[in-house]
Amino acid sequence: MENFVPAEPDDPNSFGPNPNEYRNWGWSGGMDRKFCLYISGQKKYTLLAMKRLLGEKEIRNKVSRLAGQISRDFAGREVLLVGILKGAFIFMADLARKMDPPVKMDFVRLASYGRGTISSGKVRITKDLETSVKGKDVLIVEDIIDTGVTLKYLFRRLKARRPRSLKTVTLLDKPSRRKVRFHADYVGFSIEDHFVVGYGLDWNEKFRNLPGIYVVK
Repeated sequence: MENFVPAEPDDPNSFGPNPNEYRNWGWSGGMDRKFCLYISGQKKYTLLAMKRLLGEKEIRNKVSRLAGQISRDFAGREVLLVGILKGAFIFMADLARKMDPPVKMDFVRLASYGRGTISSGKVRITKDLETSVKGKDVLIVEDIIDTGVTLKYLFRRLKARRPRSLKTVTLLDKPSRRKVRFHADYVGFSIEDHFVVGYGLDWNEKFRNLPGIYVVK
């Protein structure tokens, strides 16, 4: 079991990266957030440090621009947004509120990440859509494209259900991590190979509620 509490810089029970060690990571601006992670099974603390990658305003402006582009492309047509749980729910909600065309929403859950920071490489649907996509204009909403395996699998599954059109939008893209050929139709930010949390993205189900996006160290 793991519990997070705000880190105290002089906490004698904490260990892990020294508060100044970020300099060795190339983080000239320092750490934006830090937490003490208590691992009860091992009865110890470790320090989890985060560096802000994208702030609230930057994300908000990008979502608005994406919504504007999508609205123009789907002008006069109803769009079915298909959100990939759980990470895309905040992005999808913000995107939908900025879009002009009428929208419907549904969600699908796919398992491809195990515990930790590395993709398992295997994909399975654990929650399917409740809405038929046949004959509809469908936009898959993803939080981040990593290897591309998950999204390509879903794209093929939905394509077989004969939508009128099928496109994808992702807030974050890590092209250096691709294992399969896949390119989203709309991309918010291309980022380097960092493990990131916040704005819906998690680390073992934690930190989804952070308003910005942070690199975890």
